[in-house]
Amino acid sequence: VQLQASGGGLVQAGGSLRLSCAASGFTSDDYAIGWFRQAPGKERERVSCISSSGGRTYSDGSLKGRFTISSNNAKKTAYLQMNSLKPEDTAVYYCAAPSGSDCEAHWEYWGQGTLVTVSS
Repeated sequence: VQLQASGGGLVQAGGSLRLSCAASGFTSDDYAIGWFRQAPGKERERVSCISSSGGRTYSDGSLKGRFTISSNNAKKTAYLQMNSLKPEDTAVYYCAAPSGSDCEAHWEYWGQGTLVTVSS
């Protein structure tokens, strides 16, 4: 399985970005893709996850109102729409996938990360 994250960049506080994660190599139509982020000097944290059945999870309730995860099953692509961005959202954002479709399973496959920088 290969994951390609894209869509990061530099944006002013209050702005929006849409990240994409294109996946290939899934051997089943049942899959899940998660978004993680790692800010400078901090541990990686999970942001959100979506399964091919449409189930969504957000690890931080405060993000749910600003971040929205979605997917296109035909394209095996997941998206993370990020609105009202804050400087503290600055991080490298990674997408990942478990070996199955369970968002709580071990994250086996990782994309290369895309940098999001939010200026104040």
